Amino acid sequence: MKSIRQNLLATEYRDNVLVERLAPDGTTAETFTYAQLAHWSGEIRRALATRGVTEGARVGVVAGNGPEWVAADLALLLGGLEEVPVPLAFSGEQAASLLHEVRLCLADEAGARKLAEWGLTETITVVPIDSHQGDGRGDAGWEDLPLPSDERIIKIIHTSGTTGAHKGVKIRAKALEALLASLNAVSPNGVYARYLSLVPFSLLIEQVTAVYLPIISGGRMVLLPDSTALLGTAGSRADDVVTWMRAVRPTAAVLPPAAVSALDKAVRGDGAGAESIFSKGQRPFLMAGGAPVDVEAQLRLDAAGLRVHEGYGLSENSSVVSWNTPEHWRPGTVGKPLPHCRVRVSEDGELPVKSTSLFAGYTVEDPTSRPVDAEGWLHTGDRAEIDKDGYIRILGRLKNVIITSHGRNVSPEWVEGNLRSCSSVIDAVVFGDGMEHLAAVLVTTDGVDPETARKQAREHAEDHLAETDRPETFIVVPDSRAFRDKYFTVTGRPRRQLIFDDLVGAVPAHLS
Repeated sequence: MKSIRQNLLATEYRDNVLVERLAPDGTTAETFTYAQLAHWSGEIRRALATRGVTEGARVGVVAGNGPEWVAADLALLLGGLEEVPVPLAFSGEQAASLLHEVRLCLADEAGARKLAEWGLTETITVVPIDSHQGDGRGDAGWEDLPLPSDERIIKIIHTSGTTGAHKGVKIRAKALEALLASLNAVSPNGVYARYLSLVPFSLLIEQVTAVYLPIISGGRMVLLPDSTALLGTAGSRADDVVTWMRAVRPTAAVLPPAAVSALDKAVRGDGAGAESIFSKGQRPFLMAGGAPVDVEAQLRLDAAGLRVHEGYGLSENSSVVSWNTPEHWRPGTVGKPLPHCRVRVSEDGELPVKSTSLFAGYTVEDPTSRPVDAEGWLHTGDRAEIDKDGYIRILGRLKNVIITSHGRNVSPEWVEGNLRSCSSVIDAVVFGDGMEHLAAVLVTTDGVDPETARKQAREHAEDHLAETDRPETFIVVPDSRAFRDKYFTVTGRPRRQLIFDDLVGAVPAHLS
């Protein structure tokens, strides 16, 4: 496998398109070649050097999913600097926490506005990511630069922030290299030829699949228009994935579970199978993770000609731990461990992980930190089963296990993934600890009648869930930007305690 640097500078790819940015109508707005990105990132590195930024310095990146982010990321990655990518969706408090040791940030126009809104421009120097990328014919500035040590920290990745202090996960160069080698080994040839990026680059998994894997395979990344809300951010809709899939015809994409459900609903809705979205014979390599993906939705999509490869990972392992591949695909599981990973199930049902891509610690320790024991096992805090063939089934978080007042144990994530199959449901959050019966908060599409949504969810639960896993109370809330900002993290995970306190604690009878 060639490295990111080797392929970025390779003569055979220099005139190939690396980044394609779309216009709102789905046509191509602009393109950037490998040579142009190499030159552009070299310019950024030189600009940082003139400001006295040396190897090992920590530099923030605050930008949208554009070529500017890619150029800045490559400049820091290849230049031996520590990168701190900050989501544009962060609050001022979250951004300040993640950037507390950062004195300089690379930013596009949107990022510069955010830094000002967050009140950080007095303590942090903002360096614009110049949109001038040149023609790529000059010296890129990387050819003679010595390779940084593989032990160095290359990224500080934010945690979800569901509980505890906001902190960063330290990623080593050698850890990223080990992960990329593993993923490259199990990926089918050519799948990253035209990767469609649908979620923010601030997520490590998207950096891996949208930026690095396409580069090391000579492919390209296709980016949504600046005006389009990325999946999981305020204003986005899971149904949008169908529109962009039809327009782009990608070879690969990573989808949140809600987007998988949207694809399933679209295919079921017109009865034309995958041909309703893709040309005959053209099928993208679809990957999913982050939360349980409904098994029946996967089976229906597979029967229609669209296979979804579910996986599992966490930032503390530099993202992916296990993955369903075309050769080893078992719906309802998150696949087998990647070649560089080992897993087991402990006596209390936890899934520890040992690998060559483990993180180098946190910027801040708190009770939510995942420890690495003396034998090198990362304690993930996730409950799991491993079947006789080595496939892993994630059962939920140890701390999220619901124990009802009847002593029944329920995994809320499993029930939530199932409820998202309802046509009107975008997200679901389930509660029941110490309660006699489960309660579910259903986040629905605009204009859906609450009673219709409740009836639909109740019928779905009766058909697809065990009696002990069926919510008795359904609280329906229409999706909105304000609701997302308050009750979900930037990675789309629910703030369970806040949702319970505000919406479930005292449910009026007419809402149940």
